[in-house]
Amino acid sequence: MELFENSADPQQNILPQDGTVNYYGKILDENQAEFFYQKLMETIAWRNDEALIFGKRIITKRKVAWYGDESFEYTYSSFTKSALPWTKELLALKKLTEEKTGETFNSCLLNLYHDGNEGMAYHSDGEKDLKKNGAIASVSLGAERKFSFKHKSTKERVDVFLETGSLLVMKDETQSFWLHRLPPTKKISTPRINLTFRNIVKKSENKL
Repeated sequence: MELFENSADPQQNILPQDGTVNYYGKILDENQAEFFYQKLMETIAWRNDEALIFGKRIITKRKVAWYGDESFEYTYSSFTKSALPWTKELLALKKLTEEKTGETFNSCLLNLYHDGNEGMAYHSDGEKDLKKNGAIASVSLGAERKFSFKHKSTKERVDVFLETGSLLVMKDETQSFWLHRLPPTKKISTPRINLTFRNIVKKSENKL
Protein backbone atom coordinates (compact mmCIF):
# COMPACT_ATOMS: atom_id res chain seq x y z
CA MET A 1 0.00 0.00 0.00
CA GLU A 2 1.27 3.45 -0.91
CA LEU A 3 0.02 6.26 1.30
CA PHE A 4 0.08 9.74 -0.19
CA GLU A 5 0.67 12.42 2.42
CA ASN A 6 -1.21 15.60 1.58
CA SER A 7 1.36 18.02 0.23
CA ALA A 8 -1.34 19.96 -1.64
CA ASP A 9 0.85 20.62 -4.66
CA PRO A 10 -1.50 20.96 -7.66
CA GLN A 11 1.44 20.42 -10.03
CA GLN A 12 2.27 17.02 -8.54
CA ASN A 13 0.77 13.91 -10.11
CA ILE A 14 -0.01 11.56 -7.22
CA LEU A 15 -0.33 8.59 -9.59
CA PRO A 16 2.93 6.78 -10.48
CA GLN A 17 1.80 5.96 -14.04
CA ASP A 18 -1.07 5.71 -16.54
CA GLY A 19 -3.07 8.81 -15.65
CA THR A 20 -3.02 12.13 -13.84
CA VAL A 21 -4.47 13.04 -10.45
CA ASN A 22 -3.71 16.42 -8.85
CA TYR A 23 -4.60 17.31 -5.27
CA TYR A 24 -4.99 21.05 -4.72
CA GLY A 25 -5.70 20.93 -1.01
CA LYS A 26 -8.14 23.44 0.44
CA ILE A 27 -9.53 25.94 -2.05
CA LEU A 28 -12.10 27.14 0.52
CA ASP A 29 -11.30 28.37 4.01
CA GLU A 30 -13.12 26.89 7.01
CA ASN A 31 -15.92 29.45 7.03
CA GLN A 32 -16.50 29.19 3.28
CA ALA A 33 -16.54 25.39 3.42
CA GLU A 34 -19.09 25.44 6.25
CA PHE A 35 -21.26 27.97 4.39
CA PHE A 36 -21.42 25.88 1.21
CA TYR A 37 -21.86 22.65 3.20
CA GLN A 38 -24.94 24.03 4.97
CA LYS A 39 -26.38 25.61 1.80
CA LEU A 40 -26.04 22.42 -0.23
CA MET A 41 -27.58 20.37 2.56
CA GLU A 42 -30.61 22.68 2.51
CA THR A 43 -31.06 23.48 -1.19
CA ILE A 44 -29.97 20.45 -3.21
CA ALA A 45 -32.67 18.03 -4.42
CA TRP A 46 -31.14 14.98 -2.75
CA ARG A 47 -32.47 11.54 -3.68
CA ASN A 48 -31.43 8.02 -2.79
CA ASP A 49 -29.31 6.54 -5.55
CA GLU A 50 -30.25 3.46 -7.56
CA ALA A 51 -27.99 0.79 -8.97
CA LEU A 52 -28.41 -2.52 -10.80
CA ILE A 53 -26.15 -5.11 -9.20
CA PHE A 54 -26.24 -8.67 -10.54
CA GLY A 55 -29.63 -7.91 -12.05
CA LYS A 56 -31.10 -6.67 -8.79
CA ARG A 57 -32.27 -3.08 -8.23
CA ILE A 58 -30.56 -1.60 -5.18
CA ILE A 59 -31.55 1.62 -3.38
CA THR A 60 -28.56 3.13 -1.60
CA LYS A 61 -28.52 5.03 1.68
CA ARG A 62 -26.16 7.45 -0.02
CA LYS A 63 -28.02 10.27 -1.74
CA VAL A 64 -27.22 11.92 -5.07
CA ALA A 65 -28.19 14.88 -7.22
CA TRP A 66 -27.41 15.85 -10.81
CA TYR A 67 -27.15 19.43 -12.14
CA GLY A 68 -25.98 20.96 -15.42
CA ASP A 69 -26.04 23.61 -18.12
CA GLU A 70 -29.06 21.86 -19.63
CA SER A 71 -31.12 18.77 -18.87
CA PHE A 72 -28.33 16.37 -19.83
CA GLU A 73 -29.08 12.69 -19.45
CA TYR A 74 -26.42 10.70 -17.64
CA THR A 75 -26.53 6.92 -17.35
CA TYR A 76 -24.57 4.84 -14.87
CA SER A 77 -25.34 1.57 -13.06
CA SER A 78 -28.10 1.08 -15.68
CA PHE A 79 -30.11 4.09 -14.46
CA THR A 80 -30.52 7.41 -16.28
CA LYS A 81 -30.74 10.81 -14.61
CA SER A 82 -31.70 14.19 -16.10
CA ALA A 83 -29.79 17.24 -14.90
CA LEU A 84 -31.52 19.99 -12.93
CA PRO A 85 -30.74 23.71 -13.43
CA TRP A 86 -27.75 25.06 -11.49
CA THR A 87 -28.28 26.67 -8.11
CA LYS A 88 -26.35 29.87 -7.35
CA GLU A 89 -24.12 28.05 -4.85
CA LEU A 90 -23.25 25.35 -7.39
CA LEU A 91 -22.45 28.00 -9.99
CA ALA A 92 -20.14 29.75 -7.51
CA LEU A 93 -18.30 26.49 -6.77
CA LYS A 94 -18.14 25.64 -10.49
CA LYS A 95 -16.60 29.04 -11.26
CA LEU A 96 -14.00 28.66 -8.50
CA THR A 97 -13.14 25.13 -9.63
CA GLU A 98 -12.74 26.27 -13.25
CA GLU A 99 -10.50 29.15 -12.15
CA LYS A 100 -8.29 26.81 -10.12
CA THR A 101 -8.00 24.10 -12.74
CA GLY A 102 -8.18 25.97 -16.05
CA GLU A 103 -10.85 23.48 -17.14
CA THR A 104 -14.50 24.08 -18.01
CA PHE A 105 -17.40 21.92 -16.85
CA ASN A 106 -21.03 21.62 -17.91
CA SER A 107 -22.44 19.42 -15.16
CA CYS A 108 -22.04 18.21 -11.59
CA LEU A 109 -22.90 14.93 -9.87
CA LEU A 110 -23.23 15.35 -6.10
CA ASN A 111 -23.03 12.61 -3.47
CA LEU A 112 -24.15 12.83 0.15
CA TYR A 113 -22.63 10.31 2.55
CA HIS A 114 -24.41 10.53 5.90
CA ASP A 115 -21.55 8.95 7.87
CA GLY A 116 -18.54 6.67 7.50
CA ASN A 117 -20.68 3.58 7.05
CA GLU A 118 -21.61 4.85 3.58
CA GLY A 119 -18.99 4.69 0.86
CA MET A 120 -18.41 3.76 -2.77
CA ALA A 121 -16.95 0.52 -4.12
CA TYR A 122 -14.05 0.47 -6.59
CA HIS A 123 -15.13 1.74 -10.00
CA SER A 124 -14.02 3.98 -12.84
CA ASP A 125 -15.99 6.82 -14.42
CA GLY A 126 -15.93 5.55 -17.97
CA GLU A 127 -19.54 6.09 -18.99
CA LYS A 128 -20.11 6.87 -22.67
CA ASP A 129 -21.83 10.15 -21.74
CA LEU A 130 -18.59 11.56 -20.33
CA LYS A 131 -15.90 13.30 -22.35
CA LYS A 132 -13.18 10.68 -22.93
CA ASN A 133 -10.06 11.41 -20.86
CA GLY A 134 -11.69 14.65 -19.73
CA ALA A 135 -11.09 16.19 -16.32
CA ILE A 136 -13.34 15.33 -13.37
CA ALA A 137 -12.95 17.80 -10.51
CA SER A 138 -13.94 16.61 -7.04
CA VAL A 139 -14.75 19.13 -4.29
CA SER A 140 -15.21 17.80 -0.74
CA LEU A 141 -17.27 19.37 2.04
CA GLY A 142 -17.83 18.09 5.56
CA ALA A 143 -16.13 15.02 7.03
CA GLU A 144 -12.57 14.23 5.97
CA ARG A 145 -12.45 10.84 4.23
CA LYS A 146 -9.82 8.62 2.70
CA PHE A 147 -10.05 8.22 -1.10
CA SER A 148 -8.27 5.28 -2.74
CA PHE A 149 -6.98 4.53 -6.23
CA LYS A 150 -6.07 1.02 -7.43
CA HIS A 151 -4.36 0.24 -10.72
CA LYS A 152 -6.41 -2.21 -12.80
CA SER A 153 -3.39 -4.31 -13.80
CA THR A 154 -0.64 -3.87 -11.20
CA LYS A 155 -3.08 -3.49 -8.25
CA GLU A 156 -0.84 -0.70 -6.93
CA ARG A 157 -2.77 1.55 -4.55
CA VAL A 158 -2.60 5.26 -3.77
CA ASP A 159 -4.55 6.84 -0.92
CA VAL A 160 -5.29 10.51 -0.32
CA PHE A 161 -7.18 12.13 2.56
CA LEU A 162 -9.70 14.65 1.26
CA GLU A 163 -10.17 17.62 3.57
CA THR A 164 -13.27 19.80 3.76
CA GLY A 165 -13.04 22.56 1.17
CA SER A 166 -10.47 20.64 -0.88
CA LEU A 167 -10.18 19.95 -4.60
CA LEU A 168 -8.90 16.84 -6.41
CA VAL A 169 -8.78 16.47 -10.19
CA MET A 170 -8.65 13.22 -12.19
CA LYS A 171 -7.85 13.48 -15.90
CA ASP A 172 -6.07 12.00 -18.94
CA GLU A 173 -6.09 8.17 -18.91
CA THR A 174 -6.89 7.80 -15.22
CA GLN A 175 -10.32 6.21 -15.79
CA SER A 176 -8.90 3.70 -18.29
CA PHE A 177 -6.18 2.36 -16.00
CA TRP A 178 -7.29 3.09 -12.43
CA LEU A 179 -10.24 2.30 -10.20
CA HIS A 180 -11.18 4.57 -7.31
CA ARG A 181 -13.34 4.22 -4.22
CA LEU A 182 -14.44 5.85 -0.99
CA PRO A 183 -13.87 3.12 1.63
CA PRO A 184 -16.32 2.89 4.52
CA THR A 185 -15.04 3.57 8.04
CA LYS A 186 -16.52 3.31 11.52
CA LYS A 187 -14.38 6.25 12.66
CA ILE A 188 -16.53 8.88 10.90
CA SER A 189 -19.98 9.76 12.29
CA THR A 190 -20.66 13.00 10.38
CA PRO A 191 -21.78 13.65 6.75
CA ARG A 192 -19.65 14.40 3.71
CA ILE A 193 -20.79 16.10 0.50
CA ASN A 194 -18.81 15.41 -2.66
CA LEU A 195 -19.26 17.43 -5.85
CA THR A 196 -17.82 15.99 -9.07
CA PHE A 197 -17.75 18.54 -11.88
CA ARG A 198 -17.78 16.82 -15.26
CA ASN A 199 -18.24 17.30 -18.99
CA ILE A 200 -21.14 15.51 -20.63
CA VAL A 201 -20.80 15.03 -24.37
CA LYS A 202 -24.01 15.75 -26.24
CA LYS A 203 -25.42 12.90 -28.33
CA SER A 204 -24.99 15.03 -31.47
CA GLU A 205 -21.28 15.41 -30.67
CA ASN A 206 -20.89 11.66 -30.19
CA LYS A 207 -21.94 11.16 -33.82
CA LEU A 208 -19.22 13.41 -35.22
